[in-house]
Amino acid sequence: MIDFRPIAAILGVLLAILGTTMMIPALVDLIAGEPDFVVYAAAGVITAFVGLSLWLAGRSSEVEKLDLRQAFVLTTASWLLLSAFAAIPFMWAQTDLSFTDAYFEAMSGLTTTGATVVTDLDNRPPGVLIWRAFLHWYGGIGIIVMAMALLPMMQIGGMQLFRAESSDKSEKMLPRAAQMAKSILGTYLLLSFACAVTYAFLGMSVFDAIAHAMSTISTGGFSTHDASIGYFKSSAIDYAAIFFMLSGSLPFVLYLRVLAGDFSRLFANTEVRLFLSLVMLFTLISTVEQVRGGIAVGETALRQALFNVVSIMSTTGFVAVDFTHWGPPTDALYFILLFLGACTGSTAGGMKSFRIAILGSALGQHLKRIIYPSGVFPVLYGGKPISDEVVASVLSFAFLYLAAFMVIGMAINAVGYDMISAFSLSITAIANVGPGLGPVVGPAQNFSALPEHVIWMLSFGMVVGRLELFTVLVLFLPSFWRR
Repeated sequence: MIDFRPIAAILGVLLAILGTTMMIPALVDLIAGEPDFVVYAAAGVITAFVGLSLWLAGRSSEVEKLDLRQAFVLTTASWLLLSAFAAIPFMWAQTDLSFTDAYFEAMSGLTTTGATVVTDLDNRPPGVLIWRAFLHWYGGIGIIVMAMALLPMMQIGGMQLFRAESSDKSEKMLPRAAQMAKSILGTYLLLSFACAVTYAFLGMSVFDAIAHAMSTISTGGFSTHDASIGYFKSSAIDYAAIFFMLSGSLPFVLYLRVLAGDFSRLFANTEVRLFLSLVMLFTLISTVEQVRGGIAVGETALRQALFNVVSIMSTTGFVAVDFTHWGPPTDALYFILLFLGACTGSTAGGMKSFRIAILGSALGQHLKRIIYPSGVFPVLYGGKPISDEVVASVLSFAFLYLAAFMVIGMAINAVGYDMISAFSLSITAIANVGPGLGPVVGPAQNFSALPEHVIWMLSFGMVVGRLELFTVLVLFLPSFWRR
């Protein structure tokens, strides 16, 4: 039987932190003279009380030990429970969302997806806008720590490649995760501050700059305006967003080495080089498509292409221009980009570049074996051979990733949505991108018109995709719960 006491203690701490941070939108609304400050204060007290109760119930001398099964349960329970409590302000505040929509909005925030059901953002109280942005920021740091501390231990989708040398299945995970979180949090804060200052310098209000900085560094995509980044109509802000979206897409552990003076490690990293190469390749293709289609030329075409490619591949989902009228070739290109994602150990979702590299190497190995049946051709990553276990793990992940995309897409299509909308909805949830394609959920629309059963499917897709699929699905196996 799984000992739930350590899980309860950790969940309690996370809830207590979440409840305490609800005082941020409460203070913002109080200063702005909005009545919703009472809502955030009440929700914060309730959340913190439940969190403290869980911590008291679960604390023990064994709280620092976390075995494999406990890690699986904790990872999934964290996002499910935090989303439920983060949804309370959306139901009680002036947004007045149903529990389904409120849970979706909270899940979208904490998974840094950025899909929204809240309309008329330009006229919303500042409290709800900063709360949405903060959910991105809070979820983003959690995603980084999970990717670096928990997922390698679980050996999911090739993540064991990033396991620390001292790691094993019975190690004390919490001290290592806490130590890593402290180091990464400093970098996270520094990038967020730099992004906010840059946005403010380029013309955003201080409030907009802070909210968009939290959404940018977390690669989330929630904006304070319905038109997203396009609201500001500033090429300088577009370029700043591109730079900081890329910053949030790179492995944060490499920033620690850069701050220590080892600048070469950042761009010597195989995954980083592949990600940036793909960004340049698809930007070039998108620029050519715009020029060929008479949509834009010169710097405008390049900037629009670069912004859209970075926004999608970083899974941020910011929108500077509605690209849905650019024609089928652009739709096809951006649909492909929805699958890819950025780097491991970043806040971005998607397939991740290291898996794309391994899949490409495995394909090359197979082709060489067809030509030279007696040859020995190892699968390489970063110039070094990797084990068959890692290759099998990546292949399994890729299969499940596509299978989940197909199942959710077909389910949405079956309830009456066109193919483009249904399958773009599916992948935008699983890859945690945000906006989809098509007339229903394109970059100029939001998700408020979707029925509840579709909203729940997408909420499930967001958490499954963010937690690397196996982490959630393994909990449905009866054998997992047996001793």
